[in-house]
Amino acid sequence: MQYNTEDAVKYHYGAFPPKEIDYSFFIGELLSATDALARYDQMLKNMHNNEILLAPLRNREALLSSRIEGTISTMDEIMQYEADDDGTTSVQAKSDVIEIVLYQRALKNAQQVLDSGYQLTVNFIKQLHQQLLYAGRGASKSPGEFKTIQNYLADKTRRKVEYVPISPEHLQEGLDKLMRFISDSSLPSLVKTAIIHLEFEALHPFQDGNGRIGRMLITLHLWMEKILSQPYFYISDYFDQNKELYIKAMRNVSKTGDWNEWIRFFLEAVNAQAISNLEISEEIHNLYEEMKSEFVTLLASKWNTEILDFIFTNPVFRNNKFIRNTGIPTATAGNIIKRLLDAGYLVQKEEPSGRRAALYSFEPLMRLVRV
Repeated sequence: MQYNTEDAVKYHYGAFPPKEIDYSFFIGELLSATDALARYDQMLKNMHNNEILLAPLRNREALLSSRIEGTISTMDEIMQYEADDDGTTSVQAKSDVIEIVLYQRALKNAQQVLDSGYQLTVNFIKQLHQQLLYAGRGASKSPGEFKTIQNYLADKTRRKVEYVPISPEHLQEGLDKLMRFISDSSLPSLVKTAIIHLEFEALHPFQDGNGRIGRMLITLHLWMEKILSQPYFYISDYFDQNKELYIKAMRNVSKTGDWNEWIRFFLEAVNAQAISNLEISEEIHNLYEEMKSEFVTLLASKWNTEILDFIFTNPVFRNNKFIRNTGIPTATAGNIIKRLLDAGYLVQKEEPSGRRAALYSFEPLMRLVRV
């Protein structure tokens, strides 16, 4: 199929890294974003078990980052897959679900690996890509391998090429420049992160999965720069809600050579997303505290903390996993589940069948995290 390339925006050869940055253009946005991120990070520090907040936020990020690329699924589908999965990735599941689960796991693994002292290198990015695409539709898109033929971004309906990334023969040079910029640049961390994200997307080094990898690099780099105390900040919600502006702001860098408008957009995104994440985190935290109090009265159990922490990190779960992960005796666990069902905290999504345990949903939390 022939595509029209006449008006396509082409990669900005020779224009990276940017030679001139006008801080007066976005100083207000930079201060606001820095403050909002600091408040979000403090919220995470205050949680006794921050995985209670991070598990639903990470799932939202995986779902929304994939949605930007056209992968459509629901939070309930993702959570049910997690409830049923044994640690491997079943290729029998819906392709969209597999892609989102792989994103969530690749991001979590990347955070753990960097936390152990691994450096952000070209090989690290290739390994991240291999994890992201190793099953489902991405498995045929050369996981972990850089492109060898020219790729492009096109409007398939209008059969029109909209953007032509860097050519394969110049890719290694482009990646080397990006890695040097990451290690050597002394720009303010948020400005530097904005430039890194844009440049990775502009290089578009892989056959598929570039957008998702590029968005992972945002949270990973903010943590490496010590803007965040932990590598947990998820921004795809804002990009998804402002998809046209997001794409336009990135393309304009290659089109005009002006990085300032993109940096301002990125800082606005960070500010808005940090505020949104903080609001969601506070809602989850408040719900946790509310449930802690109500469960004391309802359950009167020495297992209250284990019960709460499990259902907040696994809001859709099967009964056998509840017993296995909490260590609660089977008979006691059955009584606890019944009380939570009768009180309306849990909804039974599937009855037990043969060797398959019943499936439950903790609806107070699911109502907060569905997107």
